[in-house]
Amino acid sequence: MPKPRTRTSRAASPRRVLLAADVGNSETTLGLFRGDALAGFWRLTTSRVTADEIFLQLSGVLRSSPGESGGPPRGAALCSVVPALTPAWEEALARVAGAPAVVVNAETAGLAIRYHDKSAVGADRLANAVAVRELYGAPAVVVDLGTATTFDCISRQGAYLGGVIAPGVGTSSEELFRRAARIPRVELRKPTRAVGRTTEESLQAGVIWGHAAQVDALVRRIALEMKGTPHVIATGGYAALIAPECETINRVDAALTLKGMRIMWEANR
Repeated sequence: MPKPRTRTSRAASPRRVLLAADVGNSETTLGLFRGDALAGFWRLTTSRVTADEIFLQLSGVLRSSPGESGGPPRGAALCSVVPALTPAWEEALARVAGAPAVVVNAETAGLAIRYHDKSAVGADRLANAVAVRELYGAPAVVVDLGTATTFDCISRQGAYLGGVIAPGVGTSSEELFRRAARIPRVELRKPTRAVGRTTEESLQAGVIWGHAAQVDALVRRIALEMKGTPHVIATGGYAALIAPECETINRVDAALTLKGMRIMWEANR
């Protein structure tokens, strides 16, 4: 397997302070970059709010940042898979940064895209592909464990090939709890055994190890089609829970999407 590539970091300066916002269906993650370094990382619940409310929320988050003395953001990047919220986030980020945000899409990604309809690829998937190509090398597969579990494939030449979309850990388990009256909601944590002796143990084994097995099966099938040994990088809100139970995942990078946004902002600013 090829070794991940390393990049030479440039010293942070007040002119390179970036606020990146990744607006997902369930969670919104924020990243504050000073130069190449991620100086702040936050997870918020995605909700339908106005630009004014977002601006106030962002202002409060930034005031709490340990690196506030380094200066306010001078740029912003937005990755959104919730079209109804995109305009409000664009407006709020522009107010915080004093400049229009770079919005992640097929045009700003700077990536060869093999999807039949390039505009149909989720912005988060493009940001993940840019990040993994730049930071870890290719070929690669990104497993994003969020509301949906997505698999994004990057060729040896660095092109976005496409991938897989499956129900996410929380999405599938919540639907099970909703539809089965006698199945209670349980804490999603690593099971102690495969043969559960309580309903809680049985559910944990099915949800956690079942999802991990799905990840491994799909990664192996993808690798056969890619005709190589790709890096497999996990990210997303459930990565810390699922990735350690997988045999095919090489690395977890919780901020991968944000890092891809920083790389795209640098290229487009």
